[in-house]
Amino acid sequence: MPNTYTNLLYHIVFSTKDRAPLIAENLKEELYKYVGGIIRDEGGVKLESGGVENHIHLLAKFKASVSVSDMLRLIKANSSKWANERTQGEFAWQEGYAAFSVSESQVVPVQRYIRNQVQHHRKQTYQQEFVALLDRHGVEYDPKYLWD
Repeated sequence: MPNTYTNLLYHIVFSTKDRAPLIAENLKEELYKYVGGIIRDEGGVKLESGGVENHIHLLAKFKASVSVSDMLRLIKANSSKWANERTQGEFAWQEGYAAFSVSESQVVPVQRYIRNQVQHHRKQTYQQEFVALLDRHGVEYDPKYLWD
């Protein structure tokens, strides 16, 4: 086959270092736009972004030639540098992340879930949400290594 055709959709979640409340309201929308620019520069598409003061959710489409780990390294390094320029050097992301594949048929529900993060976190902490996502997607983990 002469061409490659993919639709690689990911729901990605990662937090600020120590889950500190570093994503202030006045930073949030610009941060999401900046992250979208990073994804676009690598040939991907940010379909949705959202979160609260201590973590971010992304729904994004990546090119087949870019690995999830490489994309996350770029997103986190560049957005951290950008945010530090706006927060007097107080911004940092956690080391790890979670990434889940998303079927085209689930794009709208995942977008809705990401958009409703503020309401969602009135009832559930980031840690509870993160573990629930890992469990729902069948990701094995050792609880003693979940939090850096």
